[in-house]
Amino acid sequence: MMDFTIDTVRAGVANGSATATAMAELHYSRIAADDGDKGKGINSFLALSKERALAQAAKIDALAAKGEELPALAGVPVGIKDVLTMKGSPATAGSLILKGYRPPYDATAVTKLETAGAVLLGKLNCDEFAMGSSNENSAYGPVLNPRALDRVPGGSSGGSAAAVAAGFAVATLGTDTGGSIRQPAAFCGVVGVLPTYGRVSRYGLIAFASSLDRVGPFTNNVKDAATVLQVLAGQDAMDATSSDRPVGDYVGALEKPVEGLRIGVPAEYFGEGLDPEIRAAIEKVLDGLKAEKCVIKPVSLPHTKYAIPTYYVIATAEASSNLSRFDGVRFGLRSAEAKTLSEMYRKTRDEGFGPEVKRRILLGTYALSAGYYDAYYKKAQQVRALLTRDFLTAFNEVDVIVGPMTPTPAFKLGEKTDDPVAMYLADIYSVAASLAGICGVSVPCGQTKDGLPIGVQIMGKHFDEGTMLRVGLAVEKMQG
Repeated sequence: MMDFTIDTVRAGVANGSATATAMAELHYSRIAADDGDKGKGINSFLALSKERALAQAAKIDALAAKGEELPALAGVPVGIKDVLTMKGSPATAGSLILKGYRPPYDATAVTKLETAGAVLLGKLNCDEFAMGSSNENSAYGPVLNPRALDRVPGGSSGGSAAAVAAGFAVATLGTDTGGSIRQPAAFCGVVGVLPTYGRVSRYGLIAFASSLDRVGPFTNNVKDAATVLQVLAGQDAMDATSSDRPVGDYVGALEKPVEGLRIGVPAEYFGEGLDPEIRAAIEKVLDGLKAEKCVIKPVSLPHTKYAIPTYYVIATAEASSNLSRFDGVRFGLRSAEAKTLSEMYRKTRDEGFGPEVKRRILLGTYALSAGYYDAYYKKAQQVRALLTRDFLTAFNEVDVIVGPMTPTPAFKLGEKTDDPVAMYLADIYSVAASLAGICGVSVPCGQTKDGLPIGVQIMGKHFDEGTMLRVGLAVEKMQG
């Protein structure tokens, strides 16, 4: 099966060897053949938006027929994680509590993609309210990993990563709160970008943890990721946390050599628990960068060991606040059994939320409660400041930091569902960058002897996605 790139799709539409309509139909046929939720289907799509997609494709074909200049993503089939709103399409966030909800507006990221010519195929499966590391928490069934159907695709953006890996879309949007783009990208063998906090608008994103949530792309290669990020990036009047910093030329930056760049290697990311095959793959990447005349320097991120507990205090506290709006009053599910207002709140939330969401709401409410706020939430924010300082100190000495993306390859479906702590520890290498607000990318860098993908994590300074992606392209080229 041919894997398309943004360049091949756009060029084909421009020169008349393909049409945006035919490209959309081809991808819909792939979805119909291999993405059902029965049997061996991947289960990556929750809803298709065929009418909207084919209308957009017709517009692009009309532009091409006139010989007009085509936008950056002309005719490119794209999927959207179901925590981002698309007018008229379901927005469930993988939860029963939002079943049937169809938002009346588009997320800014969705608008930007469509303005750039993308053809939006539909909404992608995800862990409920983006809470999970395996995409087994969706109310609509787990997503399977296209590289190994008995394995998880990672989470929470497992549907987004799987759709690209399976060839159902050329690019997809995901969200990353504590690793939810980068970790599934590593598990599925695709590229996944975590932009700097504030680089991409969160308007239209169903919130999990507002100081951590970020929107970013999945693609099959680094250049495509740079192209989509270029489209998404920039200030948005609808999002007060979006930055007014100028957007760099991410695609142009890829042409610069990596020679002379200083590559930081954090000792804390190579300790106990790291799979030997992943360690060997990352060391091979570092040797390759050294051969490209990069300078390899050890760095220390001493507060890394506190990242997981810090993250799970802050993220659950913010989730407790954000998810209080789902009460059966305004939108989504309303329990038919309730006879009083308090019963409606209680029964709606009991019926609508899954076990992982309930767990995190309880943890977050406890952390914010009177008498415990200072001990938990305030302390976690203080440690977050220390983690951020670790990165700022390291970036005084190096241009990017390189290390493993995950401690193990993709684990088996059901392997960790009964042990939440073991599941949380799967994010050990991803949450620190999330807490610090820096950018990161996962790039495929090999596979295990069993054929499971391995991803390398490249972390960049705040708003220095260009340098990070340059190094990512160098790693990609090493793979041949």
